[in-house]
Formats: sequence, structure tokens, C-alpha cells
Amino acid sequence: MSQATQNILEIRDLCVEAGGKPLLDHLSLAIPEGEVHALLGQNGSGKTSLMMTIMGFTNYHVTRGQILFRGREINELNVGERARLGIAIAQQRPPTINGVTLRSVVRYALKNAPNPEAKLEELAQAAQVEPFLDRNINDGLSGGEIKRAELMQLLALSPAFAMMDEPDSGVDIEALALVGSLINRLFSPDETRPVKRKAGLIITHSGNILQHLHIDKAHIMYNGAIGCSGNPSIMLEQIAKCGYEECVRCMRTR
Repeated sequence: MSQATQNILEIRDLCVEAGGKPLLDHLSLAIPEGEVHALLGQNGSGKTSLMMTIMGFTNYHVTRGQILFRGREINELNVGERARLGIAIAQQRPPTINGVTLRSVVRYALKNAPNPEAKLEELAQAAQVEPFLDRNINDGLSGGEIKRAELMQLLALSPAFAMMDEPDSGVDIEALALVGSLINRLFSPDETRPVKRKAGLIITHSGNILQHLHIDKAHIMYNGAIGCSGNPSIMLEQIAKCGYEECVRCMRTR
């Protein structure tokens, strides 16, 4: 089996720009099947740009390199086509969608599930979103409520590869454990076989959410590229002690 088929996602020498401004610079990244990776870095380092490029948003123009999903190059596929392959995203600030309720979206995602109405109610209870199931998507919700609603949708979709942009943003300390448990459930959906995991990528600036997650590897972004990769616990410990400034100094000396 080739390396490309062992990795669910492989990015090779990727350069991306938006509006003529370079955002990603010769970035390479590989995430194997069944692994969840974290992407850390200062604001403006390119973390969100990478996620949006992987998902295929049209504002992000690939000028060089490849994005492969399960060995297939997806550079020319649009957002819908990538979603049908099993890629999903939870954005940091998703829009309010008037005329579309959370219940209707999740019901559609569960249309082929056995007993979909019972599953919908169970997911709503787990995510603690019952009071706004029949509201317009994200209408009037707090940051933490939006995160839980996004996670309910991802749990209903059960994608092969899920990406989350700052799932701890706007979430108070007391709610982090709940958000973390929902994310862990997303990546290990079979409670009887928790080590059989799905793959994903989680962006975080603060790293707070990682205390509640099972992360296989962490990467630090700097100037649109991966600066270093390694053990998540060790990297978080160093960031907590020295800050990202020390990471930047270290990467500049390489």
C-alpha cells in the first residue's frame, strides 16, 4: 500500500493566495487514517486559510501543490464534491441562516439512519441544544451554543474526516468539557471500540480544548507553513511556559 493511501489527507508543497495575497507557503502535511491532529499557532499564521483551502472555498486559490484525500487529488473539486467524499467542517463563526432550522438540517442529515427522529432527539439532548432546535440556524445563539449546534450537525453527518476551527472560541471553562466530550464522540463513534477512530484536524490558538481531547499529533504554523510537529502534550506545555514567541524564535533559527 502506498503512503498516499495510508494517509486520509495528504498535502504536498501547497501554496495558496487570496486576492493576490499569499496565505500558505510550500506547506506539507499528512494525517493518517484514524488520527486526529491539532493545528496551533499565532493569529494570522494561516491556520484557518489551510482549513478553508482543504474544504475547497473558492476565495482560496491554489497556485502550487496538491491536496489528496484517500489518495485522490481533490484540487479541482468544489465544496459539495469534497463534502460528498466525507470531508466536513465546523467554522469558527458560521453565519445565521434565516428560514432554515437546526432541526431541519439535522433531520436531513439523518434521513437514512434507522429511527432518525429518536436519533435526532438523542443528539439534541447530548449537545444540550433542545431549546433552539426550531430556531433559524445560529440565530441569537452564544458562542458556546453555536459550537454545540455545529457539533450536533457533525455528529449527525458522521463524516470520514472532520475539521474544526477554534472549537473552544467563545466557550466558557465550564462548557469546555461538554464540547470536548462531543468531539471525542465524533472521532470515536463506537463506544464499544473507542480505539477505532475517525480522522480529523482541530485548529486552536489557546489550546484549552486539547486538555479534553485525544490528540495524536500537533503542528505549529508560522508564516503559512508548518514550523514543527510533535507530541501534543509537550508542545502545549512549552507554549504555556514560553508562549508562541519562543516557538517563532526557535523556527526562525532553523
